[in-house]
Amino acid sequence: MSADFAPVTNAPPVVIGATGGSGTRVIARLARHAGYDLGRNLNSAEDALEFYSFHEKWINPFVSAERRGTALPKPDADQMEREFHFALERHQPGAVRTERRWGWKAPRSIYLLPFLHHQLPNLKFIHVLRDGRDMVLSPNQNQLRKHAAAILSWRERLFRARPERALLLWGRVNAAAAQFGESNLGENYLRVRFEDLCAKPVETTAHIMNFLGESVDPEPIARAEISPPSTLQRWRTYPDSLITRLQGVGGDFLGQFGYLG
Repeated sequence: MSADFAPVTNAPPVVIGATGGSGTRVIARLARHAGYDLGRNLNSAEDALEFYSFHEKWINPFVSAERRGTALPKPDADQMEREFHFALERHQPGAVRTERRWGWKAPRSIYLLPFLHHQLPNLKFIHVLRDGRDMVLSPNQNQLRKHAAAILSWRERLFRARPERALLLWGRVNAAAAQFGESNLGENYLRVRFEDLCAKPVETTAHIMNFLGESVDPEPIARAEISPPSTLQRWRTYPDSLITRLQGVGGDFLGQFGYLG
């Protein structure tokens, strides 16, 4: 670790991450009800824009090194750390981070969870999941376009159809985050399935608020913020042959997160 920056340990943040289109926006709104300042420079999806360039530059090199079981070369690791702290300071100045609950919603943070934990050892991470069959049939495939080279083999990228590639990326990214979160974050890791939020809004909202340390009546918050989208379980409208093929490719991942059976 670079000597230029020590890990930030005061006022631990909440970080909200997921593969794209999982429903992180509603989680961010719940976090605000719990008193978290998630920044001001946000896009229409409420993603923290100060981290955008950082993610564009560093996700693929970092993930590729992790998959090889190696580390980034020290000059690159030091530069990555410096650029993260510059982005963090732009997102929330240090004075804010010591005075209030804070954090950010940037779905692609899920790719960098080991790095973020190293920089912010007490961070709370909310891992948002949505059924991979829904995800791969969405027009939102930005993460596949940007990060397939770091997650998939060249054979998978060349010979697999796009929905199959998308499901493999969904499964590997979520499985890696779950394994790291459960092994290293303990009570500071929370996994939320979007389907549970829609089916059991009050109970799931209460669980999230408890994780965020806020004692509040979840019922009016859930009523105000949670509305199941029309695209929920869109995969059921597709041909059985396609869904069977997808489940053959990613069934282990779907089963791991309770989407089969």
